Amino acid sequence: MLPTPRPRWTFSTKNVLLLVGLLLAVVLLLLSGAAYVLRHDLSREYEQRALAIARSVAQQPGLAAQVTGGAPTPDGPVQRTAEDVRRSTGALYVVITDKRGIRYSHPRPASIGAVVSTSPDAVLAGRQVVTVERGTLGLSARGKVPLRDDTGAVVGEVSVGISMNTVNARTWQLVLVLGLIAAGALAVGISGAVTLGRRLRRTTLGLEPEEMADLVREHAAVLGGVRDGIIAVDSRDRVTVVNRAAQLLLGRSPARGTRLAEADLPEEIKEMLTAEPAPVGAVCALEGRVVVADRIAVTREGRDLGRVLTLRDRTDLDAASRELEATRALTDALRAQSHEYRNRIHALGGLLHLGHIEQAQHYLDELSIDLSPVAGLGDPYLSGLVAAKRAIASESGVRLDVEASTYVDGTVVAPLDVVTVLGNLLDNAIRAAAGGERRPAYVELTVASDGPDLVMHVLDSGPGVAPLDVSRIFERGFTTRSHGATEHGYGLAVARLTARSHRGDVSLADPGGGEVGATFTARMCDVVEPPAVAAGVETR
Repeated sequence: MLPTPRPRWTFSTKNVLLLVGLLLAVVLLLLSGAAYVLRHDLSREYEQRALAIARSVAQQPGLAAQVTGGAPTPDGPVQRTAEDVRRSTGALYVVITDKRGIRYSHPRPASIGAVVSTSPDAVLAGRQVVTVERGTLGLSARGKVPLRDDTGAVVGEVSVGISMNTVNARTWQLVLVLGLIAAGALAVGISGAVTLGRRLRRTTLGLEPEEMADLVREHAAVLGGVRDGIIAVDSRDRVTVVNRAAQLLLGRSPARGTRLAEADLPEEIKEMLTAEPAPVGAVCALEGRVVVADRIAVTREGRDLGRVLTLRDRTDLDAASRELEATRALTDALRAQSHEYRNRIHALGGLLHLGHIEQAQHYLDELSIDLSPVAGLGDPYLSGLVAAKRAIASESGVRLDVEASTYVDGTVVAPLDVVTVLGNLLDNAIRAAAGGERRPAYVELTVASDGPDLVMHVLDSGPGVAPLDVSRIFERGFTTRSHGATEHGYGLAVARLTARSHRGDVSLADPGGGEVGATFTARMCDVVEPPAVAAGVETR
């Protein structure tokens, strides 16, 4: 049978026991020191008290004459005087001797007439003495003074002793009082140690030092190893974690411990860290990168520990998605054009077969006009996109008109992003015009270059944007379609995000609803290369 493992004490319990032991040791040490000092001071005090009693006895009138003129007897006047003083003062003894050291008084009458047990030389020489000595009655604090006659000559000594048992008893009384005070202080200290231990346990979330060390190592490994950006704030809105991936996405390194309102973070990130409800799958542009953000709350044992915002770089994925979408749009356009051209060839063949030569010639003239390049759009990407969208619009019964003010002076240098923005706007406009009640259905497009910037206006004949939807049309996943809604609602969001990645924007210029439908405006910065620059590059 395996032995039962002994339960391990937790870190907080060890700390409490250590603090209690330390407090107890300090209290005992202080009490020992206080007892020593008190006994020393009380010994000095009782020595002085014994000396004061001896002085008062030595100054009694006639006492010196009684010593020099009488014999030492147990019932003599000197013994009676000494015993009266001893009983009234509580002294251990009051001994009076002559100058030979012969006792004239003693608590034990049998000792009267004998020589004192301690040397009287210093006192008989005229000096006062205080000391602690052991005599026939035990250890005592003593005070000795010379006994002088009327002429001032030393004729004996007066020795008064106070038992050290009295000193010890008084010392222990004071130590007991100090002990009670120290016990109160110790109780307060133990209470504080227990409170500190509980607070330490709450602060460390019940983790042991080894667990915290492992957690720190794991924390560093995880934060350094993940490719997603991680930004964390505590329950008091202080920035606690910004890993390396987040710093690269943000283009800056916020200081740890800084309050969120004062941290060097983009305003959009601050809003995501404080917005309610927590953002899930929110898309934003940071330093030209497309980022998807999710926020989660961190709790342990019911305690709020803060919030963590995860930033996933989806730039490459988004670019691939937009490229796929553009390719799909061009494929659909080619399919539509093929279908439309096939119908036109069939119509032309029918006219020729029936001999309607003049009508066939007129039909060919219309086709040549329809297939001519888009005026003002010299860029092949824009021209091709508009031609393809015309074919798709025609299939839906919508006329796509390019306004006469359209003019792009230069070449598009970010064709994929421009096709994404303009293609999404045209798709939405064609769909709205086709679903509207106005006939003929149409879409009007204006594209113009403003130096290196590109400005686009798209107007449709649809029903416009409902007032309740104006603030939501750019939200990711929002759509007004009732069927297949889960597959739509991303075009305007992607268009705006793409435009903002080029320091531009997509906005609803007019929600429409009157004689015309909605009007959208888009601007993209630094996406057009002027002809002179392109020619100069080719020349070099």
